[in-house]
Amino acid sequence: MISKNALLRGVALGAMFAVAATASAHAKPVHKKKVAAATYGSAPSEMSELRAEVQQLKATVEAQAQSQAALQAQIAQQQAQVAQVAADSESVQAQLDAVPQQILTTVGELPKPKNDKIYYKGVSVTLGGFAEAAGIFRSHDETADISSSFSKIPFANDRAGHTSEFRGTARQSRYSALVEGQIDEDTKAAFYGEFDFQGGAQTANSNQSNSYNPRIRNLYLQLDHGPFGILAGQNWSLVTMNQKGITPRNELTPPQIDAQYIPGFAWARQPQFRVSYTPDKKLWFAASVESPQTTFGSVATASGVTLTNIQAPTNGFFNGTNYSLNKYPDFVGKVAYEAVLPGERALHLELFGLARSFYDRATVAPTAGTQAAALGLAAGTGDNTTWGGGVGGGVTIQALPKVLDLQASFLTGKGIARYGSGGLSDVTAQANGKLEPIEETMFLVGGTWHVTPMLDIYGFGGEEQANQKVFHYAALPATVAFGYGTLPGSNNAGCAVEGGSCSAVTKYISQFTTGFWHKVYQGSFGRVQWGIQYSYTERKAFADAQATPYAPKGTENMVFTSFRYYPF
Repeated sequence: MISKNALLRGVALGAMFAVAATASAHAKPVHKKKVAAATYGSAPSEMSELRAEVQQLKATVEAQAQSQAALQAQIAQQQAQVAQVAADSESVQAQLDAVPQQILTTVGELPKPKNDKIYYKGVSVTLGGFAEAAGIFRSHDETADISSSFSKIPFANDRAGHTSEFRGTARQSRYSALVEGQIDEDTKAAFYGEFDFQGGAQTANSNQSNSYNPRIRNLYLQLDHGPFGILAGQNWSLVTMNQKGITPRNELTPPQIDAQYIPGFAWARQPQFRVSYTPDKKLWFAASVESPQTTFGSVATASGVTLTNIQAPTNGFFNGTNYSLNKYPDFVGKVAYEAVLPGERALHLELFGLARSFYDRATVAPTAGTQAAALGLAAGTGDNTTWGGGVGGGVTIQALPKVLDLQASFLTGKGIARYGSGGLSDVTAQANGKLEPIEETMFLVGGTWHVTPMLDIYGFGGEEQANQKVFHYAALPATVAFGYGTLPGSNNAGCAVEGGSCSAVTKYISQFTTGFWHKVYQGSFGRVQWGIQYSYTERKAFADAQATPYAPKGTENMVFTSFRYYPF
């Protein structure tokens, strides 16, 4: 192939020859004739004419020379431009030849994005959740899935309680989505939904298809504007311990596998409306109005008194469950404080207050011979409202940063049992049907040892204890009393005999648990981990009113295994 430079040189030489030919054509023979004529003629006019022609010829030659020089300069400039274009073309071609290899190298070294969000129509979507295969072993049968029934740990009279229990389950698997939109520099909106498969519809069973349905864990909207925040929907109750400030999705649950957590851990997930204020990164304030529900101990009343405290559902609820009468929501207020202690040890403190109401309706018919008549109760029907509540708090500290985390929490008050993992009773009843909150205290202490970045070992202990609430009346025989605890004439002997009758009332539930989590893999494709939990739990009842008081006790040894994959 002829090079671009050779071609341009040929063009330039051709142009030069064309100029020379043009110059030759202008040098006509007439000049010679006129010179010759001048030689033989002596007329002055002829000499003047000849000189003029010579001058004109010289001017023409000089103009042609200048034109030729300008043309040569233009040709030289064009040659230089063509040479530059050729050089640039060769450079560009070399760069294009190298692009595929550069692309391959760059793609192979692309770093993982700083976040795993999906962007759609101006909002970001963050997916979450895990798939779990869990195994459950209990030394005494509770007929429970991944969530244990601590308040139902069997006494010796329970025939099934003399058998052990094994189950496999995937129902604690869950999925979640967080959708966020930055409305402006100071305002952010969010939607969060989290679901698992622990719903038990009327058709749910383990016979063949293990047909259990999804259920709501959390489902709420969140709106933050500067230091102010609003949350509306179903979320962890504000009584639940936080690990960072008072911010959603930062609740601090124990690391166990049992989905009922640990006795002594205060929590609930329920509909609520919450407001928060964060003046700085050290102090948080929040208050919430939360959906109520009451759990009942003994609500026996005097004869002649009819109590209405629960109601079967008519629409939107499982008709196998009764629901309490509710007049007011639960109210929770919380403050949290954080600091960094010497040695870079992070400290989190929180304190909260809880207020609850308990509501029923009693009809009194003090006919002759009834206890209502003996007590002098007035006939009629009316509503009763009683208030309860408590105070609680917690602390977490990095005792050894990145190595050992410790935590402790408590809740004490009246009518607070609903918020404990143990499942004790909120209230009992007086003879006239008025509900009375039961005093209770719950606490949880423990810690997690981060042995390596891939291995955690934990240990926790917790307890929930109720005080008895018994009502004696001078107008009634000494053998008659109402309430929760040790009642006159109570006899727990049947609790110690298999198949016997037992009406013992639970006094406390305590548990010690330990376990580990081992991360098999953690990287750009998520996290794979497995763990084992062992727990020892005691359920003890109030002693009876016999000459030799007997307080039955049930124990449970449980082992849980879990294999999980967190893809997001």
